[in-house]
Amino acid sequence: MRKPWTGAVPWVGGVPWAGAVLAAVLLLGACGDPGSGGTPDDAPQTPSARTSAAARDKPPADPSAEPSASPVAEKSQTKAPKVLYLGDSLAMENQTALGDQLRAGLGARYRSAPYSGTTLCDYLDDTGKDSLVPDKDKAATLVREQRPDYVVLQFWGNAWGYTPCMDGITYDKERQKYFDRYAADAKALASQIHAAGGADRPRIVWVLQGPDPITPDRVRRVNGIYEAQARASGGIAADAGRVVAPAADRYRWVEKLPCTAYERKNPPYCTGAGLAALHRGDDYLHFCLAPTTAKSRPCPARSPGIRRMTAAITEAVASDLR
Repeated sequence: MRKPWTGAVPWVGGVPWAGAVLAAVLLLGACGDPGSGGTPDDAPQTPSARTSAAARDKPPADPSAEPSASPVAEKSQTKAPKVLYLGDSLAMENQTALGDQLRAGLGARYRSAPYSGTTLCDYLDDTGKDSLVPDKDKAATLVREQRPDYVVLQFWGNAWGYTPCMDGITYDKERQKYFDRYAADAKALASQIHAAGGADRPRIVWVLQGPDPITPDRVRRVNGIYEAQARASGGIAADAGRVVAPAADRYRWVEKLPCTAYERKNPPYCTGAGLAALHRGDDYLHFCLAPTTAKSRPCPARSPGIRRMTAAITEAVASDLR
């Protein structure tokens, strides 16, 4: 039997990124210590081996369309899921928006615990002082405590040696070793999450990342690792990165895209000339349009990229529940 769901105490963050590998190191180092905030989620507020083909493979009928969560009317027909969200600074800036979408669309109960600058190995047990994530927020620990139905993992794929648990392995210097290690960590993390869940093991949602303007092939291969792990361990691959890339070129980075129908109906998201700004001009990586602060936090500004990605994640969960 699952334990009662406890309140959400999310960790927050997100910082700017310059257009070079060295600047990326400085960026990740500047993410800072996560702060806490949020309110309890004690009540809703408003594919075994499959990889969510509906979310990953089916192209939208309209290039301006974006994923949407299940209609509220379906809530009474589907058990409200319990969702745990873990990840790096992208997850930190997304966490409030994702919680809002999961609650509104699915009546979900939700907990988030991302940390900036992290990667998969930081959430593994027994990483100790080499991890940026404290023991109380390790993936297996939270699964045992919270008993979620879904664990959503969103990681850009730390490639610059900032995370101590990567043992200095970087994409720039040891590319194959980097991918081998990343695949091994994905397998280990899935195993620990499933073991912690026992008979009620949660389904893992692997969030596929958007384009990388500096090392475009890296993120393509990292996404391939996520998809392979989802197939191997009964998870879901949620292609949130697709909605922040041109419809005709999944791995081409752009700062702006044509507004979706939702964004056109909600002018703050359609930032000018029929275009939605996905990134700030001084930050190629993150999607929060608010200025960076010394204290890491969830994104406080309406940001099209964040809404698009969190809608895609929510739709992946909704599709699995149908």
